[in-house]
Amino acid sequence: GAVPANANQSASRLVSRNNFGPATIIYTLPLEPFLMTTPFSDAEVLQFHRDSFLMVDNFLDQEEIGLLQEASQKDYVLMGNAHNVKDTSGRNSKLALWDHPGDDLYGMISRSHKVVDRVEQLLDAEVYHYHSTMMLKEPKVGGAWEWHQDYGYWYHYGCLFPDIVAVMIAIDEQTKANGCLQVVKGSHRLGRLDHVEQTKKGSTQTSIDAERVAAILERMELIYCEMPAGTAVFFHGNILHRSDANLSENPRWALRCVYNAVHNDPYKDIKHARYTPCLLYTSPSPRARG
Repeated sequence: GAVPANANQSASRLVSRNNFGPATIIYTLPLEPFLMTTPFSDAEVLQFHRDSFLMVDNFLDQEEIGLLQEASQKDYVLMGNAHNVKDTSGRNSKLALWDHPGDDLYGMISRSHKVVDRVEQLLDAEVYHYHSTMMLKEPKVGGAWEWHQDYGYWYHYGCLFPDIVAVMIAIDEQTKANGCLQVVKGSHRLGRLDHVEQTKKGSTQTSIDAERVAAILERMELIYCEMPAGTAVFFHGNILHRSDANLSENPRWALRCVYNAVHNDPYKDIKHARYTPCLLYTSPSPRARG
């Protein structure tokens, strides 16, 4: 529905329950790093709007990423909610998705000042949590993601503008061998491209026409986002990106939190969250069940 009149009053933000029920193990993180954030510099903001993405080293420190690794690997509820996404070669990646963040470890991260304040800085607008996903590429079997733009999907879900930023946090080391994220530098300036369903090739994904992709790659720079665990990538809703299958011996897991501008609230209910006021994390006892 319509955006409430008090939508810009951050103090009024509320939180909805996570889609997942509770699991068994309680994890805690130090609260202070998530209540404060170092803003992006003016140069970093300009870099994002030039390149379509921005990488942040050590976004989660060694203790924080170690806890996220342990929690996610032991989270049978998350694994039970993961579904297969098939590529054109028949390999599957697993994807767990939820619209509303809760009081668990994933919710603490996605509702933190450390994340949300920086996204709002990049979009110069108040945002809300659109959805989060855990992306699971298992060793030897994890499938590829075809060339696409996220806004290629979200446009059809009622978002009029590409004013959406995703924040992908590497839970494992991301390398070419295990199918790291690949992006085309500056490709958000191409605008929204047509996407074609790949069902005839056996895939459950949609992707951009191969001829157009080839022309783009002749003219624009392809970047492999190889990064250690704990690194974050902030990327624009219209960035052209993909990843290869994981043929290595190592897993490639990543937590991706997606934020939509409040002024971009979808005009119809199709998929993912409509505008939902989101409480920035201020609890004295953050916890996650994994």
